[in-house]
Amino acid sequence: MDYNMREAILAVLEKNSRIDLADLAALLGVTEAEVANEISEMEKERVICGYHTLINWDKTNNEKVTALIEVKVTPQRGLGFDSIAERIYNYSEVHALYLMSGGFDFTVIIEGKTMKQVATFVSSKLAPLEAVLSTSTHFVLKKYKDHGTVLDAPVSDERMLVTP
Repeated sequence: MDYNMREAILAVLEKNSRIDLADLAALLGVTEAEVANEISEMEKERVICGYHTLINWDKTNNEKVTALIEVKVTPQRGLGFDSIAERIYNYSEVHALYLMSGGFDFTVIIEGKTMKQVATFVSSKLAPLEAVLSTSTHFVLKKYKDHGTVLDAPVSDERMLVTP
């Protein structure tokens, strides 16, 4: 399968990972087997790393606190940032970890049940790491859009507004 077909599959799956293979094949004008084989190959190559459901936790009874933590570190000679990143991303609390440009080195995204639980993670696990120079924690107050999806879009009323 060519590169453009691969990109087309990825573009559709990124928006709707639950699309039926038959529908995806029809959309792309190829056979279901070709799509299934290509997806399987991309999973083996770790181009496709997982399938996730986007949940608006604010609409549930499950309280969650999300925090973005800026982390400054001292890279290790010969290993750079990778070994430090591995130590950080292996913590179960860590949902995402990004190497950044600018005033700090990593952005760590974690979720906890309370602000205290997040603070405990930072103070007892993250900050004491030998390579960590400093941390700065930012709590998410409200999510408006996540992974390209507006979470709490106002209901659109297509009727014309008439005022006296």
